[in-house]
Amino acid sequence: MPLRGRQTFCAAIVDSAECNSAGQTDWKSVFRLKSCLNCRPNIGDFFVLTKTTADGDSTTLVEEPRKTTRGVKPANESGLAKTAKPLTIFLDGEFVPEEDAKVSVFDHGLLYGDGIFEGIRFYNGGVFRLEEHLERLWDSARSICLEVPMSRSEMTEALLETIRKNDLRDGYIRLIVTRGVGNLGLNPAQCKRPSVIIIATTIALYSKEMYQNGLTVVTVATRRTGPGALNPAVKSLNYLNNVMARIEANLSGADEALMLNDQGCIAECTADNVFVIKRGEIFTPPITAGALRGITRSVVFEIAAELGIKISETDISRHDVFIADECLLSGTAAEVVPVVKADGRVIGTGKPGPISLRMIARFREITREGGTPIYS
Repeated sequence: MPLRGRQTFCAAIVDSAECNSAGQTDWKSVFRLKSCLNCRPNIGDFFVLTKTTADGDSTTLVEEPRKTTRGVKPANESGLAKTAKPLTIFLDGEFVPEEDAKVSVFDHGLLYGDGIFEGIRFYNGGVFRLEEHLERLWDSARSICLEVPMSRSEMTEALLETIRKNDLRDGYIRLIVTRGVGNLGLNPAQCKRPSVIIIATTIALYSKEMYQNGLTVVTVATRRTGPGALNPAVKSLNYLNNVMARIEANLSGADEALMLNDQGCIAECTADNVFVIKRGEIFTPPITAGALRGITRSVVFEIAAELGIKISETDISRHDVFIADECLLSGTAAEVVPVVKADGRVIGTGKPGPISLRMIARFREITREGGTPIYS
């Protein structure tokens, strides 16, 4: 029988085959199985181990990892969706095929995570909140003493042209500015010119069912980096803090991770801002708690005002999430998505609540209404 389940298993044969008096192989394999905590394949992955006998025959003992054809909930994929044709990438002033879009191994964005980025959505032929994203990009650059080697108008045109060259009307942009090529030393003064990369593609962070039914989240041990170390307001290429929290969520089988600050209050999730709803009011952590000043977060504030729902910035504890009537997350890639379970506790009725559903519906309307035109 193949081993199946959400965890990978490592097998070790601990005794050898023996031959009986007839010269035939008569062996018994004993396996020591232990959970391999550094990976969690999809359900349906399995192992193959073979044992070769004295006469050269091979016997299958256990089956090895291979992909099944069953659909698997993409809770932990958080990746870019595959496009039908190769992408065209903007790289330092040129448009190149994705296979030729390469950076130097001496780029400090690669060596040290020294750089900044923005994730930007576009809908129905319009880039959503482009000016706000570019303003945050330039703010991040100023904070880390990085000079963006293009004007905002030049960046805007390069971004729009990247979308056009990929014939897209709906999708996701990853805009990256690295410190550029230097030597192996840490000193950024060795990097003479920053590098700009623009990727336009599609993205599938969560499945349709997860937007309909809600996510599960867990509180993780990894604390959100405080502003005294690396201010979360800087959207830097160094996302290891978030990645480690994401790994903990994956190991717990959750869809997202709640990250606390050093005071034990909720800061944000790995890629989303957090909102809890109680008695018809919405509460969210302040920026000072370690939350990113999210672009989609600001849209949630606008929608709440439009719908006449009171929204407040205040410190939020895990307890506040547990007793909430509703909970939702917001982010450029995630958009607005409900949460129905936290640390094993069912939130509210265990289904997306009425305020969450109104917020999501209105958000989707807004995203289709305007934006910076791509094909004007």
